[in-house]
Amino acid sequence: MKRAKAVAACLAASLLAAGCGTGRAGSAGGDAFSFAIKSDPGLLDPAQVQNTTTYTALSLAYDTLVNIAPDGTVVSGLADTWRVGPSSVTFSLRRGVTCADGSPVTARTVADNVAHLTDPATKSPAYGVVVPEGLTARADERAGTVTLSTPKPFAFLLQSTRYLFVVCGAGLKNRALLRQGTSGSGPFQLTSASPGQSYTFTRRTGYSWGPGGATASDPAMPDSVVLKVVGSESTAANLLLSHALNGAQFAGPDRARVTHVPGITTTSAANGTQEFFFHEGAGHPGSDPAVRKALLKAVDLTDLGAIATGGTGRRPTGLVMQPRPCPGDTVTGHLPAFDASAADADLDAAGWSRGSDGVRRKNGKKLTIRMIYGTSAGETMSAAAEYLADAWQKAGADVRLRAVSDAAYGEVEAVTQDWDVDWAPLGVTLPSQLIGSLSGPFTPDGGNFAHLTNHRYEALTAAASKQPGTSGCAAWNESEAALLTNGDLVPVVDKTLTSAAHDATYRITAGLFDPTSIRMTGAAK
Repeated sequence: MKRAKAVAACLAASLLAAGCGTGRAGSAGGDAFSFAIKSDPGLLDPAQVQNTTTYTALSLAYDTLVNIAPDGTVVSGLADTWRVGPSSVTFSLRRGVTCADGSPVTARTVADNVAHLTDPATKSPAYGVVVPEGLTARADERAGTVTLSTPKPFAFLLQSTRYLFVVCGAGLKNRALLRQGTSGSGPFQLTSASPGQSYTFTRRTGYSWGPGGATASDPAMPDSVVLKVVGSESTAANLLLSHALNGAQFAGPDRARVTHVPGITTTSAANGTQEFFFHEGAGHPGSDPAVRKALLKAVDLTDLGAIATGGTGRRPTGLVMQPRPCPGDTVTGHLPAFDASAADADLDAAGWSRGSDGVRRKNGKKLTIRMIYGTSAGETMSAAAEYLADAWQKAGADVRLRAVSDAAYGEVEAVTQDWDVDWAPLGVTLPSQLIGSLSGPFTPDGGNFAHLTNHRYEALTAAASKQPGTSGCAAWNESEAALLTNGDLVPVVDKTLTSAAHDATYRITAGLFDPTSIRMTGAAK
């Protein structure tokens, strides 16, 4: 089943990591900044993004109406001011913005992008997930404004435009040019593409409308950015250590090889929450909140998180990836503390009695927990699943683990539904993106794959959705806490991503390059 979480994961899970890297030595300014990407970007049309690397690549060449700062605040982009309402945002555009081909970027340019993206014939994977359904755009060329509207209140309409790359010039008229090219107003333009190998973006002159008014005139900025396709983190580490790369990001154990190395500087940032769900449908053990909470008491979540991330994770503080529009800690104090004795007592009280084989039964039925998890998550995920199984077996459950391939996961999770616990990181960037997966119609009629019915969550999100932007943050945060208090889902640990750099500095926020932040830092040759 095609669900919001699948697309959100594409746009977020490996994209939406905030990080920066710094390094010193070598030559400064004018050189090429080389950066490793883990897969080929594929089709480069911003309306047809399917590859998690593509957004990172396109962020070099395209502007958006607004940008998101590392602390989650909204800063200017193509728009320098905006007025936010419950179901609309009016953007006042900067004057003098030009496309890479010299043509002007106007309110009509933005409106044409929205019309294309929302056209059913376009079949954009972002429509209805990152870009809200029913979105329309009205341009006022004379005033230099464009108003985006939705049929009903949409709380984070302003923030969602961070992923609306504005195509301009020739590419807006002929989308075929975007298969292997770019047509944007960003500080870099794609000038060379060797699919599967590398993509070279050349710096434009005269660019002065970056985040907060940033320009591309600093002499320390590189003349070009070369994205090299490097599928293996081990290979990326080798290239960085041999100074054949200026930057790379690491999610696995190879991060240790580039940390505390002279000439290479690293920073780490949260990169999405690992979480699992109980199936709450009729006939599943998780349909009883007492069972859910008892099973949670049987697990040391701190140890589980350390195992799932190989010791590189962080304590989670929310369900939305950083940087969040709504700051705060919605996790601490809302999950049961580890207490194996209390877990046993609670299961006894719920009517689940141990048999001679150690397995609990109620009305003749075993307490069977069928857990699914993805094979692509690697050895640490397998170890985490084994840890969970051991803890629940000690509590008296009959646990059956099943590793599922990415290709088959959607079928098992949403169609056959033969699971009781699903390790399913959502990877969303806005609280509103959770609603379709955590409430509403159950699969197969809707996206509510765990069959959750949390009336407090539904009431809080309904109220928050009517409040524009961060004005509804108190309700959004309460809604997350309501899910955890009820044991509907369990955020275990935040993964981290290490950004490393040699002879350069760069910043990636919300998974997208801030191109005007890239600097070559070594001494000039």
